[in-house]
Amino acid sequence: MNELVRITEKDLVAVALKPLEKGSTLSYGSGEVTLRSDIPMGHKVALRDIKKGEPVIKYGFPIGEATEDIPRGAHIHTHNLHTLLSGQKEYTYQPTHPAVTKREPASFMGYPRRSGRPGIRNELWILPTVGCVNDVAKALAQRAQKLVGGSVEGVYAFPHPYGCSQLGDDQNNTRKVLASLATHPNAGGVLVLGLGCENSGIEQIKPYMGAYDESRMRFLICQQAEDEVDEGMKLLEELAANMQSDQRVPCSADQLVVGLKCGGSDGLSGITANPTLGVFSDLLTSMGGSTILTEVPEMFGAETILMGRCENEELFHKTVSLINDFKGYFEAYHMPVYENPSPGNKAGGITTLEDKALGCTQKSGSSPVRGVLAYGEHVENPGLNLLSAPGNDLVAATALAVSGAQLILFSTGRGTPFGCPVPTIKIASNSPLAQHKKNWIDFNAGRLLDGMTLEQLGSELMEYVLAVASGKQARNEQNGFHDLAIFKQGVTL
Repeated sequence: MNELVRITEKDLVAVALKPLEKGSTLSYGSGEVTLRSDIPMGHKVALRDIKKGEPVIKYGFPIGEATEDIPRGAHIHTHNLHTLLSGQKEYTYQPTHPAVTKREPASFMGYPRRSGRPGIRNELWILPTVGCVNDVAKALAQRAQKLVGGSVEGVYAFPHPYGCSQLGDDQNNTRKVLASLATHPNAGGVLVLGLGCENSGIEQIKPYMGAYDESRMRFLICQQAEDEVDEGMKLLEELAANMQSDQRVPCSADQLVVGLKCGGSDGLSGITANPTLGVFSDLLTSMGGSTILTEVPEMFGAETILMGRCENEELFHKTVSLINDFKGYFEAYHMPVYENPSPGNKAGGITTLEDKALGCTQKSGSSPVRGVLAYGEHVENPGLNLLSAPGNDLVAATALAVSGAQLILFSTGRGTPFGCPVPTIKIASNSPLAQHKKNWIDFNAGRLLDGMTLEQLGSELMEYVLAVASGKQARNEQNGFHDLAIFKQGVTL
């Protein structure tokens, strides 16, 4: 196993693939370097002397500037490297015209839906319209576990604190989220549970749902029911009985929408796990399927790569707005746009937001950008889509599900147990994590460092995704972890 990797020939740094000791002389492909200090796994070492104020290059791009003279062999991290990011920028469309290879779509066993895309699960969902009925939803989900079996694959409640005391776009976003989840293909039946006096009640949410399959939907206003739990159970029993006739049938992978997300990242995420997701994304989109990349603040510093891959100038301008509007969101609250990476990211070797962004965008592969989505907007164009949502893991993963993702691929270098409303497959960036947290991790991309190729890992991940789409449970499902988080953007009354 190599001990250092230089990602591109332009790079002024190499990344430690395991903990390295001071005084070691190590090769990195085209040369060798003697370490001036211990280097933790995932952290960077200087390959030549770097002057104060000089850009530090990784992934072939600047990840910040040196804040002091850095000698060859030194550890590069927060003590001597600082971001170059600032506020909004002007951009010019410089298309790179990425190559597109078309492949025959693979197939999976899914549930056909009248509304369009097939579901990969046949679950019974309880969606409260407002936080006031969260406990009712949870009580119903607990009592309704007896309905699981046959074609009913699970019963889940999705509590949240919103649905009332909101204004404007913030309120509209909550309505869009709840409506999109109510009509999500992974739900074979949905009970929408209202209180009765909230400002985003059932009658306000219905118009956002469009044409929906009435046989799979029930509504209950708790203030109008003598016993809301008994009434709710009757409705859930009706839905479960209807779902028992559902059967998995062969479905084409061009009907799959897969969300791409990373969290708890380390210095190897952009070298192993995220590029593996990129190979997968290129494979699925070449079959006519769709992938969604989000976490807009974690595109800052790598956004021009995505802009150059936009299929046309209209999408380029939408991407510019995606980036600058999110910077404006930070600035409106007087927050620095570079207040990232997280403490865990830094401990894992990620120093600046550019460092993080260049690693994060590896998830998008090399395909053209074919859609740019507002928060809560559904995927319409097959191929790679960009979605406006923050980097927070559960908020972003929920946003991916709301935009139509039937499952999420979530790469991580430090590990995380959570699951969103849809299967959330965890891909480890390193083998120690995969071995240590087998109850969290579904797929080990750290095997790239043991001799596997990205193409092999990407193909294997495709097979794993098709298996999960056909009913194999992801770790979060085995653990019973399903959560929902709505992006809060406005005033609370």
